Amino acid sequence: MSKKTAFITGSSRGIGKAIALRLAKEGYNITVAAKTTEPHPKLEGTIYTAAEEIEKQGAKHCL
Repeated sequence: MSKKTAFITGSSRGIGKAIALRLAKEGYNITVAAKTTEPHPKLEGTIYTAAEEIEKQGAKHCL
């Protein structure tokens, strides 16, 4: 069985992350893209923490 894959930009936080989490929960594989690699003192999340959360929702190939 072949899964669908979604490529989502801005997925380290906000709407992009919410979409990625929802699609992962629905069975999609997710490819994430974001510019936040270092933690920001006022904003939550990085591409790495988002990828971990997305994989926990069921995405097998979160890049």
